[in-house]
Amino acid sequence: MGSSDQSSSHNVFVYGSFQEPAVVGLILECTPVIVSAQLHGFYRYRLKGRLHPCIAPLETGVINGKVLTGLTDAQLENLDMIEGDEYVRKTVEVVLTDTSEKMQVEAFIWANKDDPDMYGEWDFEEWKKLHMEKFIEASAKFIEWKKNPNGRSREEFAKFVEEDPPVA
Repeated sequence: MGSSDQSSSHNVFVYGSFQEPAVVGLILECTPVIVSAQLHGFYRYRLKGRLHPCIAPLETGVINGKVLTGLTDAQLENLDMIEGDEYVRKTVEVVLTDTSEKMQVEAFIWANKDDPDMYGEWDFEEWKKLHMEKFIEASAKFIEWKKNPNGRSREEFAKFVEEDPPVA
C-alpha cells in the first residue's frame, strides 16, 4: 500500500453488482470514473445461495464488465473487506471497450476455482431486476458497520447478500 491516499491510484475490474453506480457510490462513498472493459480468459459464474457472482479462469471465456478508475487505498480496502477471503485480488489485463486499449487492472477472482457452488452464467440485467434493491440495502448496512462495528463480525453482514431461501 502507498503512504497516502493521494499517492496511490488503483484501477479495478468489476463484473457483478459493482457495475451498478448506485452500489459503487455507497461502497466507495463517491462514484469514480467508470469505463467499460472486457476480461478474456475468465468466466462469470452464479454462486449457489448468493446474490453476487464470481469469476474463475476459463481459456475461452470473455466477461463484459467495468473498470473503476483512480481508487484510493481506502476505497480499495472497502472493496477488499466486502469481497472477503473467498476472493483473491490479482492483476489482470483488460481491453477497454471504447478504445480497444489494453490496461493492467486488479480483479477479484474466486479463490476456489473448483468450488461446487459455481454454476451457470450470472446475468447483470437479471440481478438488477431481482436483487439490486436488496444489495443496495446490504451495502448501506456494510458501510454503517465499517464505521461502527459494535462487536459485530463481517460474517453477520455477509448474510445480507445471500439469496433468500426458496419458499416451501
